[in-house]
Amino acid sequence: MSKVLISDTLSGRAAEVFRSRGIDVDVSIDLDPEDLIARIGGYDGLAVRSSTQVTAEVLSAGKRLRVVGRAGIGVDNIDVAAATGCGVVVMNTPFGNSTTTAEHTIALLMALCRQIPQADRSTQMGKWEKSRFMGVEVTGKILGLIGCGNVGSIVAERAQGLKMRVVVYDPFMTNEHATELGVERVDMDELLAESHFISLHVPLTETTRNMIDKNTLSKTRPGVRIINCARGGLILEGDLKKSIQTGHVAGAALDVFVEEPAVSNELFGMPEIIATPHLGAATNEAQEKVAVQLAEQMSDYLANGSVTNALNMASVSLEEAPRLRPYMALAEQLGSFAGQITEAGIKEVSVEYEGAASSLNTRPLTAIVLESMLRPLLESVNMVNAPLVAKERDIEVREIKRDGPCDYNSMIRLTVVTEAETQSVAGTVFGGQPRLTHIAGINIEAELGPHMLLITNQDKPGFIGSFGKTLGDADLNIATFHLGRAAPGAEAIALIEVDQPVTQELLDRVQALPYVVRANALCFAERN
Repeated sequence: MSKVLISDTLSGRAAEVFRSRGIDVDVSIDLDPEDLIARIGGYDGLAVRSSTQVTAEVLSAGKRLRVVGRAGIGVDNIDVAAATGCGVVVMNTPFGNSTTTAEHTIALLMALCRQIPQADRSTQMGKWEKSRFMGVEVTGKILGLIGCGNVGSIVAERAQGLKMRVVVYDPFMTNEHATELGVERVDMDELLAESHFISLHVPLTETTRNMIDKNTLSKTRPGVRIINCARGGLILEGDLKKSIQTGHVAGAALDVFVEEPAVSNELFGMPEIIATPHLGAATNEAQEKVAVQLAEQMSDYLANGSVTNALNMASVSLEEAPRLRPYMALAEQLGSFAGQITEAGIKEVSVEYEGAASSLNTRPLTAIVLESMLRPLLESVNMVNAPLVAKERDIEVREIKRDGPCDYNSMIRLTVVTEAETQSVAGTVFGGQPRLTHIAGINIEAELGPHMLLITNQDKPGFIGSFGKTLGDADLNIATFHLGRAAPGAEAIALIEVDQPVTQELLDRVQALPYVVRANALCFAERN
């Protein structure tokens, strides 16, 4: 009989589900790290929320451990890389908290408009300051949603019930999906300039970290109010404080912070700030829902190997794994490449497998392509649910196998059709390592490093010199430099690896160079 340890406070329904599925379960709350390490060796599964730290030491001590489940979305308390190395599946429950978090967003919106926490404190202190707490109506106002996935969609629906106009910035949303939700798609600058209220609904990634800073705040409507129930780190808290102090930002309601538990913060004490201690998922209904969902997922995996909402596992047999491993790395790079250069709603995705790659088990490879392509703006996407997420967003996904001859022994080609353009990128495996072979149909052989620049330019003399000088002036060293062109004097591609991250300021300077059509800064995982 499989055995599971519940080490955080979960609804009692979780233990009931485990036992009803024939799983032996123990509940031990608030174990210190040493006790957890000492006990974990006797369990096949570990169910947690956010308190238990599932470290590499815990995973290493779990000799029987097969699965770690998180009742909720975020897995910051789980060393996913170490779990993968130990062969432990990490699961989460990405959809159980959506309604609850959306409702908390609306609650903070209303509290912000009417200064309810401040008025409550004042009144209970014996004051009667009606004129001090003058509010604003939401009716007819514009709510800007940055990100419109599971939670954002529910917020949009609730806000429309309040007679608000909802505008959305989400590069992965199509016009068809926006029409279904009754929202208006806009670009980021338009959202910032128009919105009376801005609510964030994106994951914390290198792309979104500090996305609300002095630069973006300067583009907002005077008197804007900001709500964040998504992730700490999306807002540069010091810049928000300064914008409030100048009066440009009227107020902010925050459920999440850069450092949590947030026992102190530079925003605390400001009368324009409403703060709650990460309560987005804190309702009885949501906690029971995620607990039951997690117990069902873990039981199914322990009983029959069925995998749902796994963050680190594709459907791959033991025999297939060695052969697929390098192609998985290639699939991730191709998807990540496409995702980082996509700036419009995606309509179609085609993944073509040519040569030897056509004989592989391609379903997990396609799932990895979709996951890494959608990951920049969708927190809950993973290898298991990526095809479903794409379907829900009206993205047509085609998988094509061509077993005839190709330019290389094997090749994977990814074509993405957006509302604005068609993009393609292809690659192969050479010496066991992924390598790009084509970008936008232009031949270019390159390995991807952690920090890359992709330049599309006119093939004209002088470009390379001015580009090199710009990087030199910024003290940014070039590691590798790859060039390709469609024809002499036509469109050309430059793919450059650099030694440090590319700042937005430098990217703007590159974009302004003569002959540059487009410039993208790209980030990829470190090469082993």
